[in-house]
Amino acid sequence: MNNGKQRCGEIMAKRKKRGAAVEALPAKPIPNRMVPVNENLLAPNNSYGAPAFVMRGYYVDIPFRCVGCGKEEIWTGGQQKWWYEVAKGFVYSSAIRCRACRREARAQREEARRVQRNGLARKEQARKANRTEKSS
Repeated sequence: MNNGKQRCGEIMAKRKKRGAAVEALPAKPIPNRMVPVNENLLAPNNSYGAPAFVMRGYYVDIPFRCVGCGKEEIWTGGQQKWWYEVAKGFVYSSAIRCRACRREARAQREEARRVQRNGLARKEQARKANRTEKSS
């Protein structure tokens, strides 16, 4: 009977052997207009499976309908690569808004933040004014 340390060593050896076998497989050819996936740059997702684009090895253009305006759009492979690999977006997310609706939503969020900051500043000024009145 093996102790835990020995069993862990056996498991790690099997994993290395399996990984070497996968690396020995020839690379899949990537069709035209498809952007290759760099799996090492993806954010960790704690999932039991890999998303379809990882299994495929490349990103494909995905059509979608914007939830804001209903316009038909295409989420290109390059945009997906940026979202998943550079911005470290969640690998099971996808685009739901067109660029114009994203800009509009971002502007609304910024306006809400500005209004909140102004309200907090006024509240703080009122608090300071109350303190000076009480101390005099």
